[in-house]
Amino acid sequence: MKKHLILLSVTLLSVTLFSQDTTQTSKEYLEVFSSKTFTVGGITIRGAETTDVQAIKLFAGIKEGDQLEVPGERIPKAIQNLWDQDLFSDITISAAEIRGETIYLLIEIVELPKVANKSFVDANNNGLRKGVSDDLNEEIGPIGGRIANENFKTNSENIIRNYFVNKGYLNATVRAKELKNPTQTERIDLQFVVDRGPRIKVNAIEFEGVSAFEEQKLKKKMKNTKEKKWYRLFKRSKFIQRDYMEDQDRLMAFYNGKGHRNAKILIDTVYNHSDNTVNVKLGMKEGNKFYFGNIAFLGNSKYKTERLEDRLGLTRGDVYDRVKLEERLFGGPDGGDVSSLYLDNGYLSFNANPVEVGVNQDSIDIEVRIYEGKQYRINKVSVAGNTITNDHVVMREIRTRPGDLFSRADLMRTQRELAALGYFSPEGFGVNPIQNPTEGTVDIEYTVEEKPSDQIELQGGWGGGRLVGTFGVSFNNFSIRNIFKGKKYWTPVPKGDGQRLSIRAQTNGSFYTAYTLSFVEPWLGGRKPNSFSLSVQRSKQTNGLNVTDSSIGAQELVITGGSLGLGKRLTRPDDYFQLFVSGSYQHYSLLNFGSIFSFATGTSNNLAITGSILRDSRSINPIFYSSGSKTGLTVKVTPLAAVHKRGDFSNATDQDKFDWVQYHKWKFTSEWYTPLSRRSEDGGHKFVLYTKVGAGYLGNFNKTIGDSPFERFYLGGSALTGFQLDGREIIALRGYDDLSLSPATGSTFINKYSMELRYLISPNPNATIFGLGFLEAGDTWSDFKDFNPFAVKRSTGVGLRIFLPMFGLMGLDYGWRLDDVLNNPGMPLGQFHFTIGMNLGEL
Repeated sequence: MKKHLILLSVTLLSVTLFSQDTTQTSKEYLEVFSSKTFTVGGITIRGAETTDVQAIKLFAGIKEGDQLEVPGERIPKAIQNLWDQDLFSDITISAAEIRGETIYLLIEIVELPKVANKSFVDANNNGLRKGVSDDLNEEIGPIGGRIANENFKTNSENIIRNYFVNKGYLNATVRAKELKNPTQTERIDLQFVVDRGPRIKVNAIEFEGVSAFEEQKLKKKMKNTKEKKWYRLFKRSKFIQRDYMEDQDRLMAFYNGKGHRNAKILIDTVYNHSDNTVNVKLGMKEGNKFYFGNIAFLGNSKYKTERLEDRLGLTRGDVYDRVKLEERLFGGPDGGDVSSLYLDNGYLSFNANPVEVGVNQDSIDIEVRIYEGKQYRINKVSVAGNTITNDHVVMREIRTRPGDLFSRADLMRTQRELAALGYFSPEGFGVNPIQNPTEGTVDIEYTVEEKPSDQIELQGGWGGGRLVGTFGVSFNNFSIRNIFKGKKYWTPVPKGDGQRLSIRAQTNGSFYTAYTLSFVEPWLGGRKPNSFSLSVQRSKQTNGLNVTDSSIGAQELVITGGSLGLGKRLTRPDDYFQLFVSGSYQHYSLLNFGSIFSFATGTSNNLAITGSILRDSRSINPIFYSSGSKTGLTVKVTPLAAVHKRGDFSNATDQDKFDWVQYHKWKFTSEWYTPLSRRSEDGGHKFVLYTKVGAGYLGNFNKTIGDSPFERFYLGGSALTGFQLDGREIIALRGYDDLSLSPATGSTFINKYSMELRYLISPNPNATIFGLGFLEAGDTWSDFKDFNPFAVKRSTGVGLRIFLPMFGLMGLDYGWRLDDVLNNPGMPLGQFHFTIGMNLGEL
């Protein structure tokens, strides 16, 4: 900039000299160097190709008619103002002409080039991989047309460097390089050269001043800062400053939770150990361990102190934990905290302030000061954000009604019910209670965010030397009435009324085909949660030979059937209970199928009534349940056949025995989800213990007829490779071959136990991922008298689950069997089970 000021002075001097008489004396020459005031007669801009001329004059701060002292402060300030815009690479202000007391200025600029494209390369000039480039493009944002000034380039370099630093490359460097654009000569391309260097790992974590806990225990509390170890597979060592600071907070939370209220980190040092590792040193001041002293309540008039103390669940002598205290006051996930007493009974403005009123040598006295406020009733209830789902579908699941007392429990239950629909993103759910204190009412606005709910089912499995494939599509927010309203209501199918329409096909070529169509209306009539379901299906299994041929070896089984069902949500014993009743009919046509069923050729009919009662209190996330349970009992009977098939059928043919099958089928399942970690920020838990027990029994009404050849149980494998063709239930037991734990004709009794330790890796609803380790045991029996709950086949293993909205749940398991199977001595000890659209059986 200095050279421009010198040039200005020389230029002004020259113009002034040449405008004077050449006979001036030396004294007159000296007077030229003293300041003189001119009136600005005009300003000319030269070099502005894309920048607005008037804007340049405005930036300069000099306009026509101004009084300008030359030399003076305004010209340097004008140049500085133009530099500050970061638009130009060169700026000159000179006197174009001087006429007496009037000066005409010339502002010459050279504009900085604009950016056409950006790219990213490494130190060897090789392009970065696509995933990294996509991330960087998103971080920086679009830059086409941006001015290539130093500020923009520096900011972009910092963004890119921070990206790699957050990946563990602490020594990463970035340099912006200008390249000529081959097609737009007036623009440039920016190429960012990245030298990420080695990923910095943690060699050792050292502690000083630690005596209350073992150092290894403290290291475990640092979730993201881990020492470099050869055996560390799932949590690789890398030093990231942001994660390191969060781990320090976790460390302090651990100390505070163990009563060390005054614990502090006095020393925090990170120093180089080698070219790609650092050592971390933390000096601790642990302080004394404190306990709760006296806990008193003040201001409570609605509830007795004894009841509040029972809710709080903390007594004198308990280890002092401020976080636990606040959780017991405000944050009980099961509604068992103190605030729930008030908030579930209309006291919306309730507040409790725990104050430390006495700090003794090793105890702290607490005074809980309560403001109860008034009871609020609900005035208006509204919903926003449902762009596809109709209002009545959302409103019928909402538990807060106008005129009711405000209840936080109803808000939480509403959140659970809306999440269970599967139409909305859990992250987009919100509640906005708007208080009207003068009227004692509250308006509640629910906000939801639609997400894709339709699913494409692609399911595959291998068994019996054949591949079984399934393709299906489920429209989970279907609307029949919108079919007739025109295509403007189709997106791309009619949606919005919460109905479910599913179409499914399964085949392995000429050996097996099956088709199913089902429809569910969850609110029949629209006023009460009474569901209606309808399904039809047809399946065909052969041995590959055409039955119209003369070959006597052809086999065929054709099943045609359908069902109608009604469901009801109960209110007693609580409203987690549901009741289902359905009627079903299947017609079986058999040709030479004696190797699987007890009779080879003929027809059979299966007319049954099914009733089930279910209690489902599982948590919100339907992919990764973190709490609650699900318990159900199902009974399926053939009442007409039971009456029709009385008498002695000992000498009857199988065709006569089973022209109408008779049986009673019982199933009981119960599963629990036990959180093993503290509640995370999104309200769930990452570590969950899943346990399940199930049992099934198939009995008969007439012993002279015997057990039904249909509706039997099969166990083993992935539960996807058998044909669901005769009411059979195929249950998974990982680590064993498919169907290997049942005879070819199936079993009449089954028992299974499962236990999984699950860890949520990614809670993203668009790609939920969790890993698991499992223990399983189960077996089947052909007679109830042979049942032994301890004589079961066991297995263990690990697995991974990935949920994608369009395809459902996908899984990969590796199971090790722990017991031998007598009729299959060649079975491998361990095997993979890969499935798409998996359910691992229903039992």
